[in-house]
Amino acid sequence: MAALTESVSIENHGAVAVITVNNPPVNALSHHVRTGIVDGMEAAIADDSVNAIVLICDGRTFIAGADITEFGGAAQGKSLQEAQAAMENSTKPVVAAIHGTALGGGLETAMAAHYRVGIATAKFGLPEVKLGLLPGAGGTQRLPRVTGVAKALQMMTSGDPIGADEALECGLISEIVDDLAAGAIAFAEKVVAEGLPLVRIRDFDEKLADAKANPAIFDEFRAGIARKTRNFLAPEYNIQCIEAAVNLPFDEGIKRERELFTELMTGTQSAAQRYYFFAERQAAKVPDVPKDTPQIEINSVGILGAGTMGGGIAMNFANAGIPVNIVEQTDEALQRGLGVVRGNYERTASKGRISSDDVETRMGLISGSTDMGNFAECDMIIEAVFEDMELKKSIFRQLDEICKPGALLASNTSALDVNEIASVTSRPESVIGLHFFSPANVMKLLEVVRGDESSNEVIATSMAIAKKIGKIPALVGVCKGFVGNRMLAMRRIEADVMSLEGATPAQVDDVLFDFGFPMGPFAMSDLAGLDIGWKAETSTSSSVRELMNESGRKGQKNGKGYYTYDPKTRAKTPDPEVEQMIADFGTSKGFAQHSFTSEEILERCLLPMVNEGAKILEEGIAIRPSDIDVIWINGYGWPVYTGGPMFWADTMGLDNVVAKIKKYGETLEGDHWKISPLLEKLAAEGKTFGSMGG
Repeated sequence: MAALTESVSIENHGAVAVITVNNPPVNALSHHVRTGIVDGMEAAIADDSVNAIVLICDGRTFIAGADITEFGGAAQGKSLQEAQAAMENSTKPVVAAIHGTALGGGLETAMAAHYRVGIATAKFGLPEVKLGLLPGAGGTQRLPRVTGVAKALQMMTSGDPIGADEALECGLISEIVDDLAAGAIAFAEKVVAEGLPLVRIRDFDEKLADAKANPAIFDEFRAGIARKTRNFLAPEYNIQCIEAAVNLPFDEGIKRERELFTELMTGTQSAAQRYYFFAERQAAKVPDVPKDTPQIEINSVGILGAGTMGGGIAMNFANAGIPVNIVEQTDEALQRGLGVVRGNYERTASKGRISSDDVETRMGLISGSTDMGNFAECDMIIEAVFEDMELKKSIFRQLDEICKPGALLASNTSALDVNEIASVTSRPESVIGLHFFSPANVMKLLEVVRGDESSNEVIATSMAIAKKIGKIPALVGVCKGFVGNRMLAMRRIEADVMSLEGATPAQVDDVLFDFGFPMGPFAMSDLAGLDIGWKAETSTSSSVRELMNESGRKGQKNGKGYYTYDPKTRAKTPDPEVEQMIADFGTSKGFAQHSFTSEEILERCLLPMVNEGAKILEEGIAIRPSDIDVIWINGYGWPVYTGGPMFWADTMGLDNVVAKIKKYGETLEGDHWKISPLLEKLAAEGKTFGSMGG
């Protein structure tokens, strides 16, 4: 085997030259890979003993995509386009042999081969849209030519990969093989023996015919994904590139692809989405917990509470194959909770996402009882009861007596002091907060709340188990509301104040919806229920919330809250009666009524959050600014294309952020308008939150 570059080698197997890429861990298209492919093609074509060529990869995967660390840097070595041209224009048949994942630039490379084969477990995709981009190496022009327009639209706008069977069905690969190297070589020999043509995807037009005849397919597709892709640029640009593949010659389509790729690459949305890509991975790293910290083996989990939260948490563990024992106060509450869990699984099965066998397998992993003594042998116990400190302390006293030594004791608190909860046990080092977000079986975020005495083993185990059950963990410290809810409270304060000053709930919600949130604070309150924690016997009409409850407005649950709701569709309509109620209350409390611009509403909602985020960093509650962004994107629906609150502030310029906060603070009351010293210092030094690193 002859080395071509540090990561590419070539070896002849009979009359077939095999070019092998070995660039761990994922065979990314680094400059030495691209150069090696070009050099290998030239060598194989010049070798008279060779009549076919196979491109294959060592390790766990085919080329998984571009080397993202080279983005924005100076070009080195051969370009990907040169490597593709060397393959596509080869006078000898080229077969790409695929295992693992052929993603992004990897699939674009494979599509430059004349044929593709893969093993049954291989995955194929163009995920660039998830980084706010589009395939920039001909993928937008080649994919629709080989799969058809409908499949290309689906793959490119979702970024989700397809499996080998689907790839074979749509023509993306020619054959599924058992032994990758032997199968690819045999396929190459068959191409030669049967005199099969050197197929260049760029020359295909047949699969574009339907879209040429029915251009409405594009607008219909746009309408179908509009809600999911709201405000994102990349999905629309991907669609425009596929339109170019249908309507323009290949080389002109490539030119259009490059124009749109460059526009996205240099834009804020892609910068934000690429930033988030790394932020999510960084959030899993805890600087003061060594990588080799031993972890507690979690083979069984106990959950106290079978309500919405407890049942959702149980599903996460069952989905990962971990047995769960749920304990409730009464059998009636237990059976009701287990029924909800089964109903959730059956709805998922009805949509084809899991099988009926999966439903039974997962339900078989969930047992229930009314006896906390059943937690005695569990490796991990998660308390998921009502948010009341005395109740939680009482529970942890009992768990301390029941649970075996070394068991991990977790509270699913959303705001309470984990240290106070831990203090009632004889093992505070085993106690940690695990703040799941509702619905817990859907939401990806898990705030891991470390107490002052939480051990490294408990922290490491919690971060690892979060990933195992499909969550995105972020480690935070103890304070009221931790990171997410503490910042959310600042937004809620200002939203309420603005409503008392004359902004309607719909105005505030619409501004935040247009910014990219799934809903605004008032619609969110209606969804959660306005009567949570409210008691008629102690209500004194001293707040808007009390007034609304007293007038029978409880939110979506009874069709009347800040909005009125259609009983069938849940569509909301602003309620003039509520708007007048709020205006009257505001006037009675001395709030001057005035009109609001969208800019003021947005700034007054978001700037206090940024300010609070800076205070959280000063206090060491969050490890790094990017962790705050990960929390807000995954837990609260902050639009990923703005990068999260701290990245968004950086794009505004921290000097502008400070100036605006100070200006509002001159006329508005509240500690949330008192500028963070850290924020002020960064702005004065011309720095960003991003400059703090992690």
